[in-house]
Amino acid sequence: MDDLLRCCYGFGFGASKTFALFSVFLLISIANAAFNNLTTIPFNQGYTPLFGDGNLVRSPNGKGVRLLLDRFTGSGFISSNLYKHGFFSANIKLPSDYTAGICVAFYTSNGDVFEKSHDELDFEFLGNLEGKPWRFQTNLYGNGSTNRGREERYRLWFDPTKEFHRYSILWTANKTIFYIDEVPIREVVKNDAMGGDYPSKPMSLYTTIWDASNWATSGGRYKVNYKYAPFVAEFKDLVLEGCPTDPIEQVSAADVCAEKDAYLDSQDYAIMTRKRRQAMRWFRQRFMYYSYCYDTLRYPVPPPECVISRDEKQRFKDTGRLRFGGSHHKQPRQSKRRSRIPISSSAASSSNR
Repeated sequence: MDDLLRCCYGFGFGASKTFALFSVFLLISIANAAFNNLTTIPFNQGYTPLFGDGNLVRSPNGKGVRLLLDRFTGSGFISSNLYKHGFFSANIKLPSDYTAGICVAFYTSNGDVFEKSHDELDFEFLGNLEGKPWRFQTNLYGNGSTNRGREERYRLWFDPTKEFHRYSILWTANKTIFYIDEVPIREVVKNDAMGGDYPSKPMSLYTTIWDASNWATSGGRYKVNYKYAPFVAEFKDLVLEGCPTDPIEQVSAADVCAEKDAYLDSQDYAIMTRKRRQAMRWFRQRFMYYSYCYDTLRYPVPPPECVISRDEKQRFKDTGRLRFGGSHHKQPRQSKRRSRIPISSSAASSSNR
């Protein structure tokens, strides 16, 4: 409790808000002991390097990995299999100090297999100036619907650079839930009106760190400064719980994966209890600062999966931004893979301010 209170006061919460935070945190922790009993796997058992091999450092016990970004390359890894639905999770600690322009991504995708009709589920952590907190966004794409992005942006209630926290994506045939630790922060329930916009094809799990200077911090105003390199993101206690499948097999994945789908649906993390919904509402009221569902300039009619909350709607402008505080900049999508080509000396020197 003492650590939680210090964290809250460090982020500017008063006594009443700190007590409310602790109450919900304690409530969820007690109600979700199953999160402490997840089956983790060694890195080599479920993952392979994606790029930047020299910047991917395995832990001595083989259960974790460090991803580095320097002036030559970022780095990343990918699951050895594609999965038709699953629970994807890791304990993650983000880089500290000056991290402007950096993006650390934990996401599922099949873009390498279905280039024009890919599916994707994202956690994207966006670095910041020294002394300012990391922010992050979640997103969802189905069948290549990148022109209908479904971004939400948030702040955190803790410093993600000080210790590990668990980030999880549950993806089933009927719903997707994003978790931080035991707190559900976003739920997308599939409905018929979504059509192919709901992810439906087998996906791999990706994790990357890369230079996103052109958009990640204040819309690209602040760039990666390689004076502070290498930037290190750490991952451990990796979880891959799903049905491995070949995306081009003739056998229906629905038939092959029926048993595993039923298993996922029966797990504690798939059940949105009343206490979990209360915690999710609490998080979204306090830490979400942009939602596409309330961006009426972009979507005059909210997309069909949006569940409009009257309380939430009152807090947002027609741009989807908070009426007071928060920020959001419209940004182009970028590939999370980064080149091995060194950054030019002129670019490097301009970033070393």
